[in-house]
Amino acid sequence: MFIESGQIKYKTNVDIGGKARNLLKLEDLEMNVPSWFVIPSHVLQSTPIEKIKYALENHQLIVQNKGARFAVRSSAIDEDGIKASFAGQFETLLNVDVHNLMDAIQEVRRSANSDRVLQYRKNKGLSEHQEIAVIIQLMVDAEISGVAFGADPITGDNDSKIISAVYGLGEGLVSGDLNADNYKIKKDGIDKTIVEKEYAFAVNSDYDGISKIKISEEMVSKPVMQDDQLKEVAYVLDLLGREFKLPQDVEFAYFKEKLFLLQTRPITTLDTKEENHQFIIWDNSNIIESYPGVTTPLTFSFIIKMYEAVYRQFALLMGVHLKEVNANKDVFSNMLGLIQGRVYYNLLSWYKALSLLPGYSLNASFMEKMMGVKERFELKKQKSFSKGMAWLRLGQSIFKIGYNLITLSSQRTKFHREVDSTIQRYQSMDFEVLTPEELMDHYKEFENVLLTKWKAPLVNDFFAMIYFGILEKITKTWLKSENKHIHNDLLCGSNDIISTEPVQRILEISSEILKSNEAKDFFIMNSSEVIWEAIQQKKYPNVSEKIQSYLSLFGDRCVGELKLETLSYNQQPDVFVEIIKSYVQQGIVSSHRESGIEKKLREDANEIVRTAFRWNLFKKGIFNYVLRVTRSMVSGRENLRYERTRAFGMVRKMFASIGRKLYKKGLINHERDVFYLTQEEIFDFIKGTAVSVSLKALIKIRKEEFLKYENMPSPSERISTNGMVYVNNNFFAGPRGEKLSGDIKGVGCCPGRIRGKVRVVNHPNECTSLNGDILVTSSTDPGWVTLFPTASAILVERGSMLSHSAIVSRELGIPCIVGITGLLEVLKTGDEVEMDGSTGELIVLSNE
Repeated sequence: MFIESGQIKYKTNVDIGGKARNLLKLEDLEMNVPSWFVIPSHVLQSTPIEKIKYALENHQLIVQNKGARFAVRSSAIDEDGIKASFAGQFETLLNVDVHNLMDAIQEVRRSANSDRVLQYRKNKGLSEHQEIAVIIQLMVDAEISGVAFGADPITGDNDSKIISAVYGLGEGLVSGDLNADNYKIKKDGIDKTIVEKEYAFAVNSDYDGISKIKISEEMVSKPVMQDDQLKEVAYVLDLLGREFKLPQDVEFAYFKEKLFLLQTRPITTLDTKEENHQFIIWDNSNIIESYPGVTTPLTFSFIIKMYEAVYRQFALLMGVHLKEVNANKDVFSNMLGLIQGRVYYNLLSWYKALSLLPGYSLNASFMEKMMGVKERFELKKQKSFSKGMAWLRLGQSIFKIGYNLITLSSQRTKFHREVDSTIQRYQSMDFEVLTPEELMDHYKEFENVLLTKWKAPLVNDFFAMIYFGILEKITKTWLKSENKHIHNDLLCGSNDIISTEPVQRILEISSEILKSNEAKDFFIMNSSEVIWEAIQQKKYPNVSEKIQSYLSLFGDRCVGELKLETLSYNQQPDVFVEIIKSYVQQGIVSSHRESGIEKKLREDANEIVRTAFRWNLFKKGIFNYVLRVTRSMVSGRENLRYERTRAFGMVRKMFASIGRKLYKKGLINHERDVFYLTQEEIFDFIKGTAVSVSLKALIKIRKEEFLKYENMPSPSERISTNGMVYVNNNFFAGPRGEKLSGDIKGVGCCPGRIRGKVRVVNHPNECTSLNGDILVTSSTDPGWVTLFPTASAILVERGSMLSHSAIVSRELGIPCIVGITGLLEVLKTGDEVEMDGSTGELIVLSNE
């Protein structure tokens, strides 16, 4: 009825499931595996419960270990395979006594039909249901527990082995409840990350359960594993990698200095990697701010062309020779990727492009901070030059970089002027009277402006990245302040950032309405559609003028403002009116900024600087120069982004007009269906070079595909792929332990200690006010700024020190933390937290 530990002949038996087959293979290799047996799936399906229970009670392993405890685990037919590990999907019950084994078996079996398993199968493209076998295994009273990978599961590096280990049972490691030591074993040695380990999980003295116990003080800071143990586990990983033909993910334990293997499976994040296939890391830590959620084909086809053109231009500006830029055309044409409808940076291309510039390692470090990249992607090959050529290139680059730095102020002024004049000229056009051919020609002319006049934003972004990194370094080394984020405080209180102007204007509108009880009651009592009609009729002239002025300047500044499919406030003014209405209802007429928080932060930081450099005029001069330039670059970065928003708004308007014309001619089913075509498909259809003229059929396929992406969980923030990107690669493979628990830490952006309830908001249109709750979200873009004044604090899962939420929160004086990995896995609306925007620390006080 059961298949026993050691019965090697069954190691290919499908009916016992993947986990059990792998245990038999381990025993065939003479590995130490705790005694176990498995109940095959057909037995669980066809055998009466009482008969299984009787066989259990009389099984040799049970009879000989009546006082022992057992682990009851799943072993699905397709579990622990190459394509799907099912890690954490099925129930696993530990420390089960003999009297409760049958209940545990049934609970594990029932978990095969849980919602999370069904969703996992759907995501993996697996059959909806498969029966599972169930393993009963003797528990090891582990002194050390760990997980080991035969290759780096994040970067895919086959030359590295990763081991995480804790004291005691492995429950705390798998759940993420305990801090773990981490070891990276490479050919040239072992990199150790040793953490404070205050607790461990252990079996109770009376064997009635598992408890979290305190570690003795002398053990807290000591490494969990010794070098000889690490080498032993590394040897096992090498052996298993050779035997299984793939790097393995192994759970292990040490008991009385003896190594036990509890299970092994292929590292599914590596899939079928081969040495000659191209390995790429994809990251959307920062770009999700600009392109949140699913992005349509039209937007992606537009922006990938823009990124290629502007970064080719940037390389030339920085002194890279045209011949070298042309030789790397594939690098520049692949700066972005689209994975299940989400926009990602292709880090292989970004690092290759950056390596063309002098000072690669320094620039890479600064770029990572600006983009919020948490782990470097190391290039295996970098182009080398002769010593003479290297010095010549360095000299040329320094000259061009210096020239661009000196002339940047005038470049910015010229850029604003040229973009503004171009947009004004296009705003005067009536797109509705133009033919599709004429609109295409006007678009190409406008695109040429975008591609050739984008010098100032590129140069400014580069210097913002460099100077912000330098400021952070010298504040740490020269000031030696207890305030680790003093460089943030020094950037507070700039009055020249346009991103905060929309908030100030909305507050002015709200204040104007609240001056009149009649106007106040009208806004509170009526729908946004009725209010907008009254605004057009100038029922309240001063209010109407202010709202029209706002829409003229900031009507394209909305959530997802860089996505062409987004409906802007100019296109849906009633949505903007709803925001005004919420401010009026709550009587909001001032922001955190008016409390002077950001001014005090800046003054306090300036005083620390003055004290530190009182007797060192040389350092003081250097520091003040770096600070002044950094402030200018960071402000310029936000202000230049506004011009990009206006330009993208004009592109949106042109393609929306083309969509209406295609719809009127019956070529598409809805005017907004145009966003499911690429730019090239639209223009090829207009020019007569299309390979498919059935636009409706093409759009139908796209809409079905992208609707599926909308309903799927978002892919991981960081993804590794090998070979063909859309084949045999796992887009949901984040690092183990991505879900956080206990106290959480991110990047503090704006100081302030706030205690309160959180409100999780996935899209700002979900609510018009937070009523003083702490805003919790995945990412923000400039369109979120209207919601900020209603929050007491801001917590963002993604982002960096130079992301929009970080910069604007500093300007508005709202405490903020960004880059909190796994935040949305931990918090839900109603949870109470305490956050410190200075240190980046977040404490969960209670869960709803």
